[in-house]
Amino acid sequence: MTRLCLTALTLVLAAATSSPPSSAQSPRLKALVGGTLIDGFGGPPIRNSVILVDGERIVSVGQVGALVVPTGAEVISTEGMSVLPGLWDMHVHLMINGHADYEHWDRTYPAQFESVIMPASARQLLMAGVTSARDLGAPLEASINVRDRINAGKLPGPTLYVSGPFIQKAPYPGTELFRWGVAGPADARAKVAKLADAGVNCIKLIDQDQMTMDEVQAVVEAAHQRGLMVVGHSHRPEEIRRGIAAGVDNFEHTGLSSAPEYPDDIMRMIAERTANMSRGPLYWTPTIEGLFNYEYLRDNPEQLDDPAWQVGLPADIVADIRKSIANPDRLPYFQLTAIRRPTLARKFKQLSDAGVVMLVGTDSGIPMKFHSSSTWRELDAWVNILGVSPMQAIRGATYWPAVAMKADKDVGTVTPGKYADIIAIKGDVLRHIALLQRVDIVVKRGVRHK
Repeated sequence: MTRLCLTALTLVLAAATSSPPSSAQSPRLKALVGGTLIDGFGGPPIRNSVILVDGERIVSVGQVGALVVPTGAEVISTEGMSVLPGLWDMHVHLMINGHADYEHWDRTYPAQFESVIMPASARQLLMAGVTSARDLGAPLEASINVRDRINAGKLPGPTLYVSGPFIQKAPYPGTELFRWGVAGPADARAKVAKLADAGVNCIKLIDQDQMTMDEVQAVVEAAHQRGLMVVGHSHRPEEIRRGIAAGVDNFEHTGLSSAPEYPDDIMRMIAERTANMSRGPLYWTPTIEGLFNYEYLRDNPEQLDDPAWQVGLPADIVADIRKSIANPDRLPYFQLTAIRRPTLARKFKQLSDAGVVMLVGTDSGIPMKFHSSSTWRELDAWVNILGVSPMQAIRGATYWPAVAMKADKDVGTVTPGKYADIIAIKGDVLRHIALLQRVDIVVKRGVRHK
């Protein structure tokens, strides 16, 4: 920073703190001063930034020496930091916390999903700098209640967008609480109507290749009639074919098949879909980090001792999770990882080259994937393994998720008029994306949580 900027910053800070704040100003006015702002639009960062916040929303964005901080504002120094919009994670499961035995978890803890486990997961996400998240699969009532309590300020956590239960042909045994089967197109429409009436934000499809095409089409049409995005798993090629044909808006995962690449006919379907911009972008949430990093984690399990994933969880649940992952090399969940991992870069490139908009999501909550660290690890994998530019990766976790969820009028960028969802990290995240593992400042809707 130049001597002139240092002098200007000193004057700004002095002006902002020279007199005691009035009772009206103190709780409302904040100024984040001095950091390098990456605003989410993808343009050059704004050095020596000033962000003024009044209540929940941003009122001005400028630079030291040009934008005056009102007397009485609470000044939050972001000197030496990268300042970003709050992150999104577009694929989380608040009802699970890294336990390796789903059958045991689903049998043991449903009574604690809403009261203990989902709130703990949400708090961990927020402390990691995730101020918005999409929960894709949990009991309906718990999903709605936790979302609404967070959005009302009664629980700390990211602003939630929830799907409630999966929709599929038939729920797996013991999962009926959060997986709903369909028996024909009329039943499919009825299930979507029930979810929509309850207030979900999107509809989640899985195993749509086991449904009839009429059932898949009924789900998508009913959801779109209610203004809801449809999110579809892409485990297998036929899931993708049926999803594209029916109009699914956003596919999840790239690495759950060991096929070396997507078949030509699917790529033609994707190209036709992305060329039809009247329907908006085709979104894809690859959720790839765990497949890239499993062997490293298996051989270097220190992160399993990180206390951040234990925040909000009682000791008995922590002990149960620890026991389930005591032998990472033996977990059935990951035995095909070595076969799947070599296919990831090729599939990611196929989708990117075809014009698909890639979104950052993690499948957070699955075995050994904790809400406290999954999001930054996904960003790190995009940048340092797949070669995505840091700016593009950040936009995949800020701007584009907000657009996809039709929330961009309120969040996704640091812009006057939008909610003050802002994070700050010491250092230059455009040079070292892994700095996001230690978020220093978290502001959500104008309230500082960290």
